[in-house]
Amino acid sequence: MTTPTETAPLIDLQRLFVAIRRRRRLWLATALLGLIAGALVAILLPAPPTAVTKVIVVHQDDSPTDSGTLMRTDVAVLSTTQIAEGALKKINSTESPEEFMKNYAGLGLTNNVMQITVKAKSNEEAVAQAKALADTFIADHVQRSQAAAAAQSKAILDQRKNAQDELAKVDQQISDETGKGRNANASTLEGLYGRRAALASQISDFDSRAQQAGIGSPQVAAGTQIVDAPRALPKAFLKTTATNGGIGLALGLALGLAIAAVGAVSRDRPVLRREISTHLGASVLAQLPSKRRGPARLWQRSRAVSERQRVATTLVRAIKKDEHGVSLLELGAPKIAAALALDIAGELAADGKASVLDDLPGEDVRKLATETHSEITVVGAGDPDAGPDERRVGVGTVSPGTAWTDLEHLGKETVLVVKAGHANTLWLHTVARQLADQQIPIVGVVLVDPDPRDKSDGTLWDGLHTALRGRAKAAPAPHRVPVVEHDDRIDELAARIAERVAVAEPPTRRIAPVRPVVPPPAKPPAPLPEPGKVSVGDHLDAPTKKFAPVKPPKRPTPFKRDHGEPAHKGELNAELEPETSAEVS
Repeated sequence: MTTPTETAPLIDLQRLFVAIRRRRRLWLATALLGLIAGALVAILLPAPPTAVTKVIVVHQDDSPTDSGTLMRTDVAVLSTTQIAEGALKKINSTESPEEFMKNYAGLGLTNNVMQITVKAKSNEEAVAQAKALADTFIADHVQRSQAAAAAQSKAILDQRKNAQDELAKVDQQISDETGKGRNANASTLEGLYGRRAALASQISDFDSRAQQAGIGSPQVAAGTQIVDAPRALPKAFLKTTATNGGIGLALGLALGLAIAAVGAVSRDRPVLRREISTHLGASVLAQLPSKRRGPARLWQRSRAVSERQRVATTLVRAIKKDEHGVSLLELGAPKIAAALALDIAGELAADGKASVLDDLPGEDVRKLATETHSEITVVGAGDPDAGPDERRVGVGTVSPGTAWTDLEHLGKETVLVVKAGHANTLWLHTVARQLADQQIPIVGVVLVDPDPRDKSDGTLWDGLHTALRGRAKAAPAPHRVPVVEHDDRIDELAARIAERVAVAEPPTRRIAPVRPVVPPPAKPPAPLPEPGKVSVGDHLDAPTKKFAPVKPPKRPTPFKRDHGEPAHKGELNAELEPETSAEVS
């Protein structure tokens, strides 16, 4: 069994997209429910009668550079209890202003045009309320403009009165200074006359400004008016239904996709071929579509049957020459496994007697054989074993609750029929571990209901002796070298090799270990002849060639620090001088 060594990513996008696409029935159903719900809302809860009017609003401080601040202020003023209460008084309604404010709204179309929308129980009532709201808002707007003008006029009149009082004081000072006669100060009189002239000018300016402020802002009063009379909007039933249905469709589709994505990440159910083969430790041999639903099964039934028979033929070619029985164990596809077992037994019956051992919980093989009137014999778990000439195909399950110790009676080897996305990763590991403990090799996996766009590789490159590609051709017998000596040691070495192979790999199909080739022992050298029996040629007694005697290597004479010794002239003496020890006198 192969164990992945690379670290898996946190979220596999390919697996996520495949899982969402496989659950398309879920998000299509939620989208359809959203569409129906939106349409039902439009039918059962129709829009109330609505009236619309447009008012042009002139502002006293309006300017071309205004960014809509004044209009937003008018919309906010419209949504006040004062305006609502004034409109209700105009139509003699007893409704509370707070409730009435929930049924209308203002919208600034431009800097000077405001649209008022009112909802009511009837069109006439909606039109009346819209007219009352527009009139109340216009009156309030003009009143606020006039109040601002009156306040400005009053402020100007107050400033004029202050200026007149100060002018009276200046006139009194001039009169007092003039009464002094010749003692009057000319410079003081000149300053007082100048001050009186300035005050008279201010009073005249205040008079003109007060008159203008008293008039008010006639352009505001005249310009602020209703430009579009209140009218009831026609009921667009189809448009409303389509709009609500589209909104419901989008919300339902988004909800379904979110549920499918979260389920794909949290459930951890492999759907790709490479994931299933990795977790089960066996290659994917073939794939079969699941049972079609709806009208599609009418025209695709023959195609599904032909594909199943093709897979059955492939499996029969692999197990026909096998002495041990091969079982089919299903995981999420009991009907497909039952039909595949009957097809395999039918192929085997052409060469001899064949039967099917039905060990499925629902006895799907027996039911299918009865429905199709199959001639294949279907036996149960308690029936006698197969005869020597009978080929029996066992069908069982590896779903939760399986009796693992009974699987070996269905066959010494097995082919797993697994439905993609049915079991999670933990259960796939459990199935592989339990089959390994029972010493049942997995020949391969038949994947049911795979994703049609899955291009991943489901082949494992180890375990060639159990894979179909290794069973297609019988491996030639290894050439054995006859070994005469050391048989006991070779047998021991072969036993050690077999033990290491059994520990390193999971229990698979038993293969005889290859005995190592021991080279033949080397021939001993020929014995030497006895002395005196070997004749020597005359040329062997010839005098040998004279060679120069070997002289000992020359070593340099060590340097002497004694001045009595001869000085070194750059050449080393060829011979070592004997060292004499100094006599001590």
